[in-house]
Parts: sequence; C-alpha cells; structure tokens
Amino acid sequence: MRFGARNAVAPRDGSATRGEQSTMVQVRDVGHRFPGTALLYEHVSFDVAAGQLLAVTGPSGSGKSTLLSLIAGWDKPTLGTVEVPRGARICWVFQNPYGPCYRTVLDIASFPIIARNVPRALAQEQAAGLLDDFGLAAKVDSRFCDLSGGEAQRLMLVRAICCAPDLLLVDEPTAQLDMRSARQVGESLSLLASRGMAVIVATHDPFVWKACDAVVDLERFMPLADAEGGAHAVA
Repeated sequence: MRFGARNAVAPRDGSATRGEQSTMVQVRDVGHRFPGTALLYEHVSFDVAAGQLLAVTGPSGSGKSTLLSLIAGWDKPTLGTVEVPRGARICWVFQNPYGPCYRTVLDIASFPIIARNVPRALAQEQAAGLLDDFGLAAKVDSRFCDLSGGEAQRLMLVRAICCAPDLLLVDEPTAQLDMRSARQVGESLSLLASRGMAVIVATHDPFVWKACDAVVDLERFMPLADAEGGAHAVA
C-alpha cells in the first residue's frame, strides 16, 4: 500500500480523524549527513499520529537508527524539520535488551511506575497486568538473565509502557530473534499502538512490517534513487 509523502501513515481503524487531531511526529523534507559524508537520504516526509505504528526500513547503513535519533531530538537534521509536541514523553527501546541480571521481571517492569511515586503494591499490580497482556505472566518472578531473547525484548516493551510515553521509538527489536519470537514482538508492537501511543520502529523484519500501519523505505529516499523524482514514495 502506498501513500503520498505528506500522508505516509494509514489510520489503524480506517478513520483519518484521529490522526489529524493527534499528530505526534511531523517529518518534513528531511535530509541528513554526517560531517564529511554524502547525504544518507533526502526529502523524507511523513506524519505519525497517536495510536499508529510506523516501520522505518532500508538496507544496512541507510540511517534507520539515525532517523530515530532525529525524531528523539538527540540530533538535528541537516535539511528539513522534525516536529514533536512540546512536552511529549519519548521512550526509546534499544536493539539489545538490557536489564539487571538478578532483578525479577516484575521488579524491572514496575520500577518506572514506582519512580512516579506510586505505592509499590499498586505499581506491581499494574505492571503484572501489562506483563500478562504481553505473555509474560508466568515469568514475573524470573530473573532477567534467565529470559529468552524474545521474552527480554517483550519485557523492554512492557517497561516502556510503564514509563507512560506519548511516543515510543524502537530500534531493530527482532535483529537477534528467531521467527517465532519476531512474530510475537511484532504483535506486541501493534498492541502498544492500540493503547494510544505513537510507535515508530526501525526494522528490516517482514514480521514487523506486517503489523504496521505503513512502512517508510529509506532506500527510496537515497539521493541516487531520486534522479527521476521517484524517491518520495512511502509504502
């Protein structure tokens, strides 16, 4: 499915109203290069609204993670603009899941809630409900170091929810997972978007693409591919 550059994301429920009223990310004519290098891409434009899941894909080295960092505000684009509402809460889930080895799954998930001054018992109750939603109910007492790769990645997604973000950025969440775990993570990402947050995931994994509302392929925005003006397509 293809969309124009200014309408890159199809609403999950078929309604355009929600996206128009709650746009979380506006990327306009963005291009970026590192000092002394050629442009990675140019003329990248798309919107992402609350409740929508967008995949950013492209070959290795195409700048998928770099685009996430521009959206997060860690760096400024060489060309164009990236706008996120002032005060929006942004959370990043990194490619390699990391947690304190001997802490339990419930401890790790509930910590962001406790950090907001919620009583521990209530925080753990809320976290336990989310862990159940993500298929981790049987692992609440397991140590982080005893989890499989897919379980650890889903735990990081639950912890992200517990941080109550408006915008979630996820970097290559299935890069080291088997097909079954990759499919579970893709389903989990879709569940996150259904909870009302905007989710952008950098990935090369078709299991994740299938769960997304739209896919931005950075290969289409590389300068060499733009010779005939066709690099603005978003699939």
